[in-house]
Amino acid sequence: MDHPLDLSHLTAPDTPLAIIGLGYVGLPLAVEFGKHRPVIGFDIKPERIAELQAGHDSTRETTPEELAAARHLTVTNDPEALRPCRIFIVTVPTPVDEYKRPDLTPLLKASATVGQVLKPGDLVIYESTVYPGCTEEDCAPVLEKWSGLKYLSSPSPQPSPTRGEGALPAPHAPSDANLPSQPQPDANLPSPLAGEGPGERGNQPGTFHLGYSPERINPGDPHHRLTTIKKVTSGSSPEIAAIVDALYRQIITAGTHRASSIRVAEAAKVIENTQRDLNIALMNELALIFGKLGIDTLEVLEAAGSKWNFLPFRPGLVGGHCIGVDPYYLTHKAIAIGHHPEVILAGRRINDRMGAHVAETVVKLMLQSGIGVCNSRVLILGLAFKENCPDLRNTRVVDIIDALREYSIRVDVYDPWIDRAEAQHEYGLHCLAELPRVAPPLPSPPPPGGRGQDGTPLRQPDHPSPLAGEGPGERGSIGPYDALILAVAHREFIQMGAAGLRALGKPKSVLYDVKAVLPADQVDGRL
Repeated sequence: MDHPLDLSHLTAPDTPLAIIGLGYVGLPLAVEFGKHRPVIGFDIKPERIAELQAGHDSTRETTPEELAAARHLTVTNDPEALRPCRIFIVTVPTPVDEYKRPDLTPLLKASATVGQVLKPGDLVIYESTVYPGCTEEDCAPVLEKWSGLKYLSSPSPQPSPTRGEGALPAPHAPSDANLPSQPQPDANLPSPLAGEGPGERGNQPGTFHLGYSPERINPGDPHHRLTTIKKVTSGSSPEIAAIVDALYRQIITAGTHRASSIRVAEAAKVIENTQRDLNIALMNELALIFGKLGIDTLEVLEAAGSKWNFLPFRPGLVGGHCIGVDPYYLTHKAIAIGHHPEVILAGRRINDRMGAHVAETVVKLMLQSGIGVCNSRVLILGLAFKENCPDLRNTRVVDIIDALREYSIRVDVYDPWIDRAEAQHEYGLHCLAELPRVAPPLPSPPPPGGRGQDGTPLRQPDHPSPLAGEGPGERGSIGPYDALILAVAHREFIQMGAAGLRALGKPKSVLYDVKAVLPADQVDGRL
């Protein structure tokens, strides 16, 4: 006999909701839900909780006014505060390790935290980017282990992963020693009865539900915000999928797309950024080719873009929490099931080498200008992974820095957006607090024999004349740098213009524009 699925505790408007992880993804989500219903935002960092309680968001994704508008939001780093919640949304990072393998440590630790407060009938939704199958194959067992409950799902044909010859090892996962002490499962919790099918135990003790709705946050983008980006939703059964979809429609004005399964939603997310990664890889390879041909890449792209179906991608460094990471999750899963991906990994190899290419190009430009490379000084303008954003996660600007240091070049880094303490902690970089002050441009000497308006001879200046070999415009400043690399197109740097940036350099110096935001005739090179 079928039992009706009682899920009223998940659809009540006053059901407490928990957001696990209050970073770039979790905080905007907590704020939007916190405008309408009780929300407990959880983060393991006490300093993050303190700044949010003070009304400040260091990621700059949420304003003090928006934080204040979330009247029903409470933030905490105490896991016990999560116990009243019935719906949990996990929004922690999913990075890769030094071998480019998926590092599930944050995800599985968050699952263990949720598992300790999970109750029968609760719903856990994951937003973190993963490979297809991760939510049910990797996260669900952790929830089961720490809660003593069972995951209730609709059965569907799902091929078992097989590890053939040459397959990658399992993704990086935390050991039990790094997880909280495990509670003993309640022996009184019944196991699923023999013969029961999907949806027959939703109102019985001993089971929990899963959902997956991948994040689509674009840090630093004032136009595409959480509520205005269409959301993909999914659930472990048709009933749960409907609940997950309805939950997000409470805050997403752009609408939702309900996927048929969690695995489909997981796959959709991971290929969104894989596709973008490959398109940028093509542009980067074109930039390498056109550079050898002496053709300006941006001019070529602008000409090709005059056709209606040419896609507007640009070359550049590919970093951040998504595009430079997600393809490795997909390729890991592909290799695990016996398929060796070629195109995806080829694109990754091209993109991963672009930082070294920029450094090599700048060194060549310095040598061509007669600038000594060893012990020279280079200023990197920008460290964040993208413009007008403080996000340092997986920034590939560090590749430029590392490559320059191999030439015994002294490198300074300045970025007005970042947290310098975070840069020191994550990358060991002592970034400048401000740009060095430079002397004003020297006035041009009057022509010999020149006279003023009153007819008196003009006196020649006391400052030295341009050095031998210097041409017009080469004495505009006395900045300390032999080369300047505009690595991130922060608005502050664009406002300075090429002349302002060159003022930071020596009379003979190189200006290289990674982002191609300055006019080609005002820089010495660009990607």
